Amino acid sequence: MKIGLIDHYLDNFHANNYPAWIHKESGGAIKVAYAYAEIDSPKKDGMTTNEWCKQHGIQHLSSIEEVVENSDAMIVLSPDNPERHEDLCRLPLQRGKPVYVDKTFAENKAAAQRIFAVAKAHNTPCYSSSALRYGAEYCSLDRQQIEGLTSRGPGPLAEYTIHQVEPIVALMGADVSRLQFVGTEKWPAYVLEYRDGRRAKVSHHGWDCPFGMVADFSDGTSTAFNIESDFFNSFIRDLVEFFRTGKAKVPHDETIAVIAVIEAAVKASKAHNTGSNCGQWITV
Repeated sequence: MKIGLIDHYLDNFHANNYPAWIHKESGGAIKVAYAYAEIDSPKKDGMTTNEWCKQHGIQHLSSIEEVVENSDAMIVLSPDNPERHEDLCRLPLQRGKPVYVDKTFAENKAAAQRIFAVAKAHNTPCYSSSALRYGAEYCSLDRQQIEGLTSRGPGPLAEYTIHQVEPIVALMGADVSRLQFVGTEKWPAYVLEYRDGRRAKVSHHGWDCPFGMVADFSDGTSTAFNIESDFFNSFIRDLVEFFRTGKAKVPHDETIAVIAVIEAAVKASKAHNTGSNCGQWITV
């Protein structure tokens, strides 16, 4: 089975690792064979597309059309430029071949809905997810008993909050109603409220802060933990199964909810940092 990569630029962590991980997990049955990028890496000392393809033993194709035509399935990457996903996905989603779209799925809720609408119109199986969804520590929780979650992790809000929101939505559902920013410009934090009154809190800290969570249960108990499992390996296992079966395990409504939360969080953060609408609840 031959996979095609479609990216904004290829010299990034995901593009550099997915081919070997997929090859290993599939026992060599699935191979990343083709790649296309809109531009060469803009990063200092970054590789050109031709250099990257030669280093990884992947055939460089000159257009998205060529990748779509030659591939059995596709990965649309661009992990650092989600604003490019809608354009990069348009042709791949029209052929009925499995398509995985890297995080962050879309730059806003409306774009996420449009991308999935194209896939639905052409009966194309597709999904997107942060790899953190696959942390074994999250997966072992009893979702039916969760009344609240308190999550923490590293990195800036706009780029890294998906890694906290994805597990929250996977555990508590997609029915988020509103969001309130409760942090500062340096240490962003916000609260999500579900329509049934349950809440979850997200906070961002320095790069030395591990992803972790406190889960509160309906019986009055709580459990706290760091994410120490190999979530990338579990994610690749699920991705390989998706390519083999064409069946995605991540519901589209959850992905749309994740993007809607991120959009509201960024909006609330900007409002706080400019001194307007501080503490206001924002509809998700």
